[in-house]
Amino acid sequence: MSDPSTASIVSTPPAQSTDAGAPATAGLPQSNEKPRGLLGDAWRDLRRKPLFWISATLIVIFLLMAAFPALFAPGDAVNGTLSRSLDKPSADGWFGYDVQGRDVYARVIYGARASIVVAVLSVLGTLLVGGAMGIIAGYRGGWVDGLLSRIADVFFGLPFVLGAIVILTTFNGSNSSNSKAQIMGLVIASLMVLSWPVVMRLMRSSVLATKEADYIVAARALGAGTGRIILKHLLPNCLAPLLVYGTIMVGSFIGAEATLSFLGVGLKSPVVSWGIMISDGQQFIRVAPGLVFFPAAFLVTAVLSFVMLGEAVREALDPKLR
Repeated sequence: MSDPSTASIVSTPPAQSTDAGAPATAGLPQSNEKPRGLLGDAWRDLRRKPLFWISATLIVIFLLMAAFPALFAPGDAVNGTLSRSLDKPSADGWFGYDVQGRDVYARVIYGARASIVVAVLSVLGTLLVGGAMGIIAGYRGGWVDGLLSRIADVFFGLPFVLGAIVILTTFNGSNSSNSKAQIMGLVIASLMVLSWPVVMRLMRSSVLATKEADYIVAARALGAGTGRIILKHLLPNCLAPLLVYGTIMVGSFIGAEATLSFLGVGLKSPVVSWGIMISDGQQFIRVAPGLVFFPAAFLVTAVLSFVMLGEAVREALDPKLR
């Protein structure tokens, strides 16, 4: 007869054997999902927002209009027939014809190119200049930061529209013989000169908040140079505010270009632009309101699309707003 103590031990079911090399959490459910970074989380959040898809779709359409206008309007946007002057919208001309007999629909489509090209190039230049100066000011500090900040304060004191009018009137007078490319370059330069301080301040504040992080201190202790620290560590972690502001700024610059062209100091005919169309059509707004309404509608839609996209990106990149 066996001992009761040994019988109880024998009756106990043996524990399942485990591999010596298996982790302690082998019995727990494992997830195959890889950890996401800031951009991954932002993209996951953006995909759930209808506002993002609506604004992104409209922006893609406007970009296609600017790149391939003939796909949307095969008609002539520059030359017209005087016999069709101020004709009403019809099957031949969906938006009617202006005072010179030009197809308003074709001009609205082709007008997207000048407005969007000026806005995008201005934003890229502003981000490049302002971002570089912000990195230098924030990383170097001291008298370099003080000097660049005071220079930015000087430009902050210039009213945007008034400053642009002064610059464009000085270098692009009414009797100027500048070419289309030169006039467009002057408009882009004026927008950059008056807008870079905002980008500089954004980048400077981001660098000041990041340059004392542990990974920056560790990289500096390991002997990493200034260029490597800026390009590999600071810049990738400071781009989120500039990405948001740059998206919103494209819409703002589209409106700014239209304002300057409407006032007669920006782009000029024969360049086709929404601002030029609104300026030309204001004299006939009672007879043919479509000359103002259609380019203004496209202008407002384009501006709102970029602003809505910027707001959606800002909410996705900021964890506090999720």
